[in-house]
Amino acid sequence: MILLDYKDRRPIYEQIVEKLKDLMICGVLEQDSQLPSVRNLATDLSINPNTIQRAYAELERRGFIYSVKGRGSFVADTSSIQALKNNELRIKLGEWIDEAKRSGFTEDKVHTWIAKGWIKQEYLTGGGEIE
Repeated sequence: MILLDYKDRRPIYEQIVEKLKDLMICGVLEQDSQLPSVRNLATDLSINPNTIQRAYAELERRGFIYSVKGRGSFVADTSSIQALKNNELRIKLGEWIDEAKRSGFTEDKVHTWIAKGWIKQEYLTGGGEIE
């Protein structure tokens, strides 16, 4: 479910927040579904329960999950999470387009990159040359 990258400079709790958010966005964790208990997830990931508690607290602060006393933590309204992700992607795409324009690339070239990248993911991850 969650794989941690110990080479990542971000704190472990931030990685957990991001991974759980991604699982919510893609529908693996559905609205109102229960998250693993702090203790169970900490055991599964072989990390301190306080780290999981901090991640859950951050997710709750952002409105991604809610807690029910004595029952655990649950996924909140996933449509708000999806809207947030859409907005983040639009901002990143806008920044990328602005940089491509400043670098002198044509609209046709950018369209070609996007079309090829959509079909072959390695173009977007540095695994291939886009012409």
